[in-house]
Amino acid sequence: MSAKTYNVPFLCNGNSARSILAEAILNEIGHGRFRAFSAGSHPAGHVQPAALELLRRNRIGTEGLRSKDWREFATPDSPSLDFVFTVCDKTAGEACPVWPGQPMTAHWGVADPVTVEGSGEAKQRAFSQAFLIVHRRISLFASLPIAKLDGLALKRELEQIGRTGVDDKEA
Repeated sequence: MSAKTYNVPFLCNGNSARSILAEAILNEIGHGRFRAFSAGSHPAGHVQPAALELLRRNRIGTEGLRSKDWREFATPDSPSLDFVFTVCDKTAGEACPVWPGQPMTAHWGVADPVTVEGSGEAKQRAFSQAFLIVHRRISLFASLPIAKLDGLALKRELEQIGRTGVDDKEA
């Protein structure tokens, strides 16, 4: 009998950087245990080149990544979702569609590197910081013994992961 594959979308407002990073990272380190997606409430229609470059530099696949509307995952023929994570504060405050599968949700807010102004170095640093925070959280999530945790314990773990990296200076 094969192990369950968990369907996990990451949601953001524009779906051009943070949620894209999360999708690619979980698909890479989840080793088939997870199937990650990303979407936005107001998709930008493009993926930030800096996000794609950062993924490539870290040897994480970028094939198939695209900015898409979260309504793609709220249709009757959408995959049944197990978890839904918001990675931006704007999206966390919006009314989400009804997701198939009654997924467990959590907010894992990450500062938006797209909004950083200043030098190219400052922007690159913001993207790198977002990548490190998202990677750390996803690594913790992927290591959870999901099937062995009851609902309340799992929800507590997910909320704790969402606070990981926020105050870390090295992140």
